[in-house]
Amino acid sequence: MPEKASDKTITFSIKGEKELEIRRILQTVYEALSEKGYNPLNQIVGYILSEDPTYITNYKNARALIRKVDRDEILNTLVKSYLGI
Repeated sequence: MPEKASDKTITFSIKGEKELEIRRILQTVYEALSEKGYNPLNQIVGYILSEDPTYITNYKNARALIRKVDRDEILNTLVKSYLGI
C-alpha cells in the first residue's frame, strides 16, 4: 500500500534554522550599514568585539535586529561558515 504524504515524518533542525536567521540578520545589517556609507565589515567586527550597539546603525532597524542574537552565536555561525562546516 502506498504511503500517504501525511504518513511521513518530517524533522526540523532548530540549530540550522537559528544559523539561517543569524545569516539573514547579518545580511540585513551589512546592507543597512553599506547604504548609510559605513564600512560594514569594520562596524560589525567592532560590534562583535565590544558589544557596543552604536557600531550598528538604527537604519532599517539594524541595531535592534543584531541585538536579538548573542555575540557568541554570531561568532559560532561565522566560524562554521568560514570553515565550511
